[in-house]
Amino acid sequence: MRKVLLPTIIFIATILLVIRLFYLQVIDDTLKLKSDNNAIKIKYDYPERGYIYDRNGKLLVANQPSYDIMVIPKDVKDLDTTEFCALLKITKEDFLTKMAKAKVYSPRLPSVFLAQLNKKEYAAFQEVQRNFTGFYIQKRALRDYQVAYGANVFGFITQVNDKIIEKNKYYNSGDLIGKQGVEESYEDILRGIKGVKYIQKDKYNREIGSYKEGKFDTIAVQGKDITLSIDGDLQKYGEELMVNKRGGIVAIEPKTGEILALVTAPSYDPAILVGRQRSKNYTMLYHDSIAKPLYDRGLLAQYPPGSPFKILTGLIALQENAIDENTTVVCNHGFSYAPGRFMRCHCHGGVMQLHRGIYESCNTFFSTSYMRTLDKFSDASVGVDVWSKHLKTFGLGQFMGYDLPTGRKGNIPTSKTYNKVYKGWRWSSKTIVSNAIGQGEVLMTPMQLANMMATVANRGYYYTPHIVRKIKGKPIDKKFTTKHTATIDRKHFETMISGLFDVYNFGTAHGLNVEGIDICGKTGTAENFAKVDGKRVQLKDHSIFVAFAPKDDPKIAIAILVENGGFGATIAGPIASLMIEKYVKRKITRKDLETRILAKDLQPEYNRFIAKPIKDTLINTKVAEPEKVTIKDTSSVKKSTAPKP
Repeated sequence: MRKVLLPTIIFIATILLVIRLFYLQVIDDTLKLKSDNNAIKIKYDYPERGYIYDRNGKLLVANQPSYDIMVIPKDVKDLDTTEFCALLKITKEDFLTKMAKAKVYSPRLPSVFLAQLNKKEYAAFQEVQRNFTGFYIQKRALRDYQVAYGANVFGFITQVNDKIIEKNKYYNSGDLIGKQGVEESYEDILRGIKGVKYIQKDKYNREIGSYKEGKFDTIAVQGKDITLSIDGDLQKYGEELMVNKRGGIVAIEPKTGEILALVTAPSYDPAILVGRQRSKNYTMLYHDSIAKPLYDRGLLAQYPPGSPFKILTGLIALQENAIDENTTVVCNHGFSYAPGRFMRCHCHGGVMQLHRGIYESCNTFFSTSYMRTLDKFSDASVGVDVWSKHLKTFGLGQFMGYDLPTGRKGNIPTSKTYNKVYKGWRWSSKTIVSNAIGQGEVLMTPMQLANMMATVANRGYYYTPHIVRKIKGKPIDKKFTTKHTATIDRKHFETMISGLFDVYNFGTAHGLNVEGIDICGKTGTAENFAKVDGKRVQLKDHSIFVAFAPKDDPKIAIAILVENGGFGATIAGPIASLMIEKYVKRKITRKDLETRILAKDLQPEYNRFIAKPIKDTLINTKVAEPEKVTIKDTSSVKKSTAPKP
């Protein structure tokens, strides 16, 4: 039996191997297509990308035809380079460089020689194309922007590079891919599926028809249309208000998490990244290290949030029973939190309760509330971790999971943070009290600030912010319809909202109200410093404002940050009022605010140090309020935070 078994196994294996080889070589033709076969020419049919609409059905991004000149280096013969270069308006050096690059990619496969010809250039080349063997026209679709705003929202399309081709076999040389914004996030949906035709060639390299009668040919499938959550009119208005300013605006619909506006300033017309000048224009934007038009401040800029953070300080203190709405604290225009340490406060002083404390933005009240929250635990490290966990249920200190390809998670410190910073010291709530008023180690992006206000507006829950509202023939991701609940009881939000409403009536935003709309808001101001000639120089404060409206039926939550804008109520506050009125009423009645903001030009402030060698990077940002925080230090050690015990 054993003598028969081994030969039988060998015989069966041999038969199976022969059958497989016969199938691959005779029956299955797909390997011929995958190989570098000189007798088969591959032609691609590129579909149109999906159209992009705003939430109201307004067309924002369409398509326009474009034409690339492709080259197969091995097929180029008897070329009159002088005539060729003159026709395409390129130099001989350009020609040699492009040909060398094409040969490196593949002598036998097509690659882009010259991209994005317009109709006139295409017509001129097509008339004499027969004179240039080895070159042919590949038709593609480029973006046709119907609006001059929203560049950071849309992103752009560009040619794939070698790294992308190596990583994703769908793409070939010359293919286009979405970069930044929704073009990148939804590339697989917007791009569609390109069609493929296999053409048989004879021994003279002439096309003689479809390979295998078109058996392997496929039809192009157009990309799916998408509807953004963006309100086009609101986005446009926000960008207009931010002309000659730098900063970000994020507006969210609280009940759904849909992003209504995502403004970064300065921005640019998205149309400049289309056509033959795309590369030149992109290089110009990329190398602008001062204004940074490609830097989306709404998603990437991380700042200490300042006084808006007092909202969370108060809510956590209420939840942890460290205070209640009747708790009183006496403010003597400041807070002495340690020997030689005094935090100034610009409220009106006197006996403070939560309600008045929020609309006058009292540093003393919220610093006391923060310390009581931590001190109720046996150790400050336990207290700060409880505090941190509450904050993370608002989406802070983490990537929020929205459907845009860029962003930062901000920072929410924990006991590990301070055990590392104060290694060997016994730190306490006094050591880190600056967290109470949005200073210290807390960092938030404008997106996180807006989501925080959406959570407050909803009385304790939020949906992950997202920018796509609908995809044709496909549901949006379930994570955008999943409710996230904060660890704060609803009743505490009602208490806080009452104070935020009176910010407009009696507090730091008095005079910014809009008739007929009940707005709840909070001002903030951030100090900022830059390095000039190697020295740390204080520049004009950043202006911050957060709000939602209407109070009892919230339709919009918003966060604004204007760099070097001064107090929160000076520029960011008026912008919030105008944006809210624009969205809720669809018109503007506060013409006085609009005229002032449209005319406000901060460029002279930004230009103060441009002539000098300046690193346009914030090296420190400390937060204050219109009730501007300064810390009076009567000790011999100069610090802006509490001393080590």
